Amino acid sequence: MSGFMNPAEFANIAKSEQHFWWYRGMRRILMRMLAPRLAGRNIGRVLEAGCGTGYFSHLLQRERGWPVVPMDCSWDGLCYARQMGVERVVQGDIRSLPFADGAFDLAMSVDVLAHLPRGEEHLAARELARVLAPGGLLVVRTAALDILRSRHSQFAFERQRFTRRRLMGLITGAGVRVLRSTYVNSLLLPAALAKFRVWEPLLRKPPASGVEPVAPWLDKLLYAPLALEAAWVGAGHDLPLGQSLVLIGEKMV
Repeated sequence: MSGFMNPAEFANIAKSEQHFWWYRGMRRILMRMLAPRLAGRNIGRVLEAGCGTGYFSHLLQRERGWPVVPMDCSWDGLCYARQMGVERVVQGDIRSLPFADGAFDLAMSVDVLAHLPRGEEHLAARELARVLAPGGLLVVRTAALDILRSRHSQFAFERQRFTRRRLMGLITGAGVRVLRSTYVNSLLLPAALAKFRVWEPLLRKPPASGVEPVAPWLDKLLYAPLALEAAWVGAGHDLPLGQSLVLIGEKMV
């Protein structure tokens, strides 16, 4: 089965996602947002639909002891997961999940919806809702705002971006009540706009991956705004604009 992301990008991700500033910062933001919603919940089974290399599933299995099922449609990513020793790896399509109704207490889709052809995000949303148990949690992260499309977006085969309103409508329409939705990766937005709308058009270079190691001092500098945002959203505050969106929902009983 072929995937929706450029197969060449998996190697870049596998080399970088453990230490690269963007991955570390975005994981921190997501988990700070999720933490209050986990209080008092028994998380029996977790799905990561579109796990890529499986590294995030690996972290959740190791650090939280969750029985995570990592699923992706592409073997290019799942091969890395198997090399890492990730358990319960499944090949499957987020638009037609190979799981029973109500099978999971928590379903996660991290940077997947943007790679689906426009219109097929509704299939994915309905499937994620279907496999959630009543009262189960849904976590979605996706690329935001069309104006932020870049050379990296083209290289990775990104097909669409979302506004907060559109993402909330998509998830609500699938039968999931939105508990929280906010833009993130906001403090670096001015730099991103300058790079994607001014600098890259001037250079006129072909599409290329933006997942490249940087000098340690620069990595630390770029990580700092994401760490600040993690504290801000972790305290319950939202952000009005950003390069990504995070949504947490609950399947209606």
